[in-house]
Amino acid sequence: MLNAKTLLAVLVLACAAAPGQAQVSLPPLPTTPATPLPELRAATTTLRDLTDLRRLRVRELLRVNRRALERDPQGEPIVRREAVAWSPSPEALARAEEAGFVVARETRLEDLDARVVVLRAPRGMSTRRALRRLRELDPEGVYDFNHVYTESGVTGAAWQPARGAGGGRVGLIDGGVDLAHPALRGARVVQRGFSGAAAASTHGLATASLLVGRADYFAGAAPGAELYVADVYCNAPTGGSADAIAQSLAWMARERVAVVNVSLVGPANATLRAAIAAMRARGHIIVAAVGNDGPAARPLYPAAYDGVVGVTGVDQRRRVLIEALRGAQVDFAAPGAGLEAAAEGGRFAAVRGTSFAAPIVAGLLAQRIAAPDRAAADRALASLAAEAVDLGARGRDDVYGAGLVGATLSDR
Repeated sequence: MLNAKTLLAVLVLACAAAPGQAQVSLPPLPTTPATPLPELRAATTTLRDLTDLRRLRVRELLRVNRRALERDPQGEPIVRREAVAWSPSPEALARAEEAGFVVARETRLEDLDARVVVLRAPRGMSTRRALRRLRELDPEGVYDFNHVYTESGVTGAAWQPARGAGGGRVGLIDGGVDLAHPALRGARVVQRGFSGAAAASTHGLATASLLVGRADYFAGAAPGAELYVADVYCNAPTGGSADAIAQSLAWMARERVAVVNVSLVGPANATLRAAIAAMRARGHIIVAAVGNDGPAARPLYPAAYDGVVGVTGVDQRRRVLIEALRGAQVDFAAPGAGLEAAAEGGRFAAVRGTSFAAPIVAGLLAQRIAAPDRAAADRALASLAAEAVDLGARGRDDVYGAGLVGATLSDR
């Protein structure tokens, strides 16, 4: 978490749909469920409706992929019979293999001077018992479940954004994007899959457009920036796993992407924490959505990790979204409702949630830092904070952080 603030003018115009007709539908899961998740009527949406979205998404994800996924003790989705180790020693791996564990895959994160090793539990051993056993075998090691992270926002139909400004190089860890969409046709985009072949997703496309998109009447926060997209889902049953996110961060480090947006949420994870700490030590800025589980919910990650720029969302009246998390992890506020973003079929549609506030902050920061550098990152954050509009209690607070970036948004 950092003390910082500011944003750009991204959107506003009234929704064309009649109040009782606008629909908000959930973004797709890593695999397509046999039956769709329920839709919410925008006119009757309540705090409970909105804060239940991630719970419903997780429940459906587990239902569709029950052979590959299960719940951890806190109810969060994990890959069945897998544990993730951060740079285990050769001796520790040897002890694990002697105990019946199998190395499912190993990735060298050369740019982070680390390795991620995914271990599969012995036959007949539960995932929870497997993790306890690995920690017993190597008490000094870093082991955790292979958590699966979910998107943090919903899409619907239709507000129009204002134009943004240019930028340098910015990263997106999310689902894949449709490069043929009109909002991205002129953009410079490099895309890579980390759970298989990259595949376009509704959430990834919307978030990418808010970062670098540009069309006749639409522009994201940094439409001149070069976008690096890490698809951590790839339509795989275990998409969005902690090891895939760690690999994507290492790729961003190798490509020297200074600012990385992560509009995904989930529980604390030792491997993810270590990967983010390594990125920060090299001068990268990680921007993350704080999540939509409600104002009293426990912190979600990676936004709640130290040094990550946590972003909440506000509506067109500059009020925090009723579903947004609150706490010390909130560093900035940005528009999270009344936004239009790229949607499937070459369309644009309304979006809501902290997922879509985060790329606005990431785009603004990408304009201020050209390459990873600790001092430059500090200056970029201080510059953004100096432009923020103080909301809520005087000074920094747990609802709006340092304030709203893009203060002209509600004046348009």
